[in-house]
Amino acid sequence: MFPQFTWNKPHTKNEIYLTFDDGPVPEATPIVLQNLREYNAKATFFCVGENVTRYPDIFHQLIEEGHGIGNHTYHHLNGWKASNQEYLEDVANCQEVLDRLYSRKGKPLIRPPYGRLKREQWRALVDHYQIIMWDVLSGDFSNAVSSSSCLTKSIRYSKPGSIVLFHDSSKTIDKLKIVLPGFLSHFSRLGYSFQPL
Repeated sequence: MFPQFTWNKPHTKNEIYLTFDDGPVPEATPIVLQNLREYNAKATFFCVGENVTRYPDIFHQLIEEGHGIGNHTYHHLNGWKASNQEYLEDVANCQEVLDRLYSRKGKPLIRPPYGRLKREQWRALVDHYQIIMWDVLSGDFSNAVSSSSCLTKSIRYSKPGSIVLFHDSSKTIDKLKIVLPGFLSHFSRLGYSFQPL
């Protein structure tokens, strides 16, 4: 479905693409960065523009440590609930903030919050952005999913080329403190590397 979107990458190498939505925030992002550093892992952070504006020092740290950056709208808008004009303006506002602080070659990356876009919205975006989805949803955001279940399922469904979705937010960090190092350790032992998109 939706071949215009990127769901995973080619499976030719033992590489996994970790992604983190909703940051940067001081309660979570520095802990995520510490874990990534310990495993020499790079990731892609889909940033909420409002958070970038509020915490520019943390955003700069993402760049300085070699991680990828993507747009997650300025106000974390759900495309299904927003008008097309409101949504596209929010995307543009986020991109303006990112472009002031970060230079990227090629199309900028975007991940719609909740993975939700109306047809008119993605048609307006697809020529200007690389729309990044995922093939492994960790479930770190769900109170119904335990840390052990989150880790087990994330490992089970990840394969070479997988794009794995985590969140660097205050709501997920307690779970992520267990899941992220466990995930990184497991795949590092198997010889995988972790690359930005």
